[in-house]
Parts: sequence; structure tokens; C-alpha cells
Amino acid sequence: MMPSDEDIENAIRDLAHRRGLGKTFCPSEVARAVASDWRPVMDDVRRIASGMDGIAATQKGETVDPVTAKGPIRLGLL
Repeated sequence: MMPSDEDIENAIRDLAHRRGLGKTFCPSEVARAVASDWRPVMDDVRRIASGMDGIAATQKGETVDPVTAKGPIRLGLL
């Protein structure tokens, strides 16, 4: 069963707050927290993160759109 958008958003916020300001995490950590078959959830994690206030996506230290960024990204608190 696929996790709900709310489940994914809650997992993003939880992980971001546990890491704290200045610390980032891979979207796959969120996907693994909400689904045993986590790979199909990755696009949803990026999509949901893109619309969340207070969450930033970065790639090589630069802010990016998590939906359109190619390659690995990191998520964290703004």
C-alpha cells in the first residue's frame, strides 16, 4: 500500500526537525520511513517536499526545485 501525501509530509517534517537547522537528509530516508518498497515513493517525496513551507531542496549546496532537479538532492529546514 502506498503511503498518503500526509504520511510523507509528516515524515519529511519529522526527519527535518530531528536533524535540525543546517543539517540535510536524502529523500530516500523519507521514502524508506514510510514504505518497505520505497523506490516508487521517491517521486512523491520530491513532489510533496516542493510544496512544503520551511523545507528546502539543495544540490551541491545550491537551492533547487526538487521536482525538476536531475540527480541526487538533499532536503532540510530553511
